[in-house]
Amino acid sequence: MPVATAFPDLLREAGLRVTTPRVAVLGAVHAHPHADTEVLIDAARVEVPAVSHQAVYDSLRVLSDAGLIRRIQLPGHVARYESRVGDNHHHLVCRSCGAIEDVDCSVGHAPCLTPSDHHGFVIDEAEVIYRGTCAACRAAQTV
Repeated sequence: MPVATAFPDLLREAGLRVTTPRVAVLGAVHAHPHADTEVLIDAARVEVPAVSHQAVYDSLRVLSDAGLIRRIQLPGHVARYESRVGDNHHHLVCRSCGAIEDVDCSVGHAPCLTPSDHHGFVIDEAEVIYRGTCAACRAAQTV
């Protein structure tokens, strides 16, 4: 994770204007992996108390479009955001508490999976969601 002082440089390198809301939102996404918009709004407001909901939503869109963050939409969950970009990783989702963890591709090169029929597509990404029960929820169930 880049230090907060690197966030303006990341924005400039992506060809984006450096704004206080963008820096705050980028920092919030780095500090809160897999967070939803409400968590990110609260985190951004720690740095910029007057930042509006709309400024956070706009920043999330711009940062996602620029490839600085990734928007993930897991079935049954609201959209979440992560700072891990540029690779084809997957996610573990706890059925009990909803915790989400990153998982590297298990074998091979991206896209990690080969479909039985590619229907003429050139595949550059595969999305796999592993579901189960996290260690903390399993431990709570045995108490």
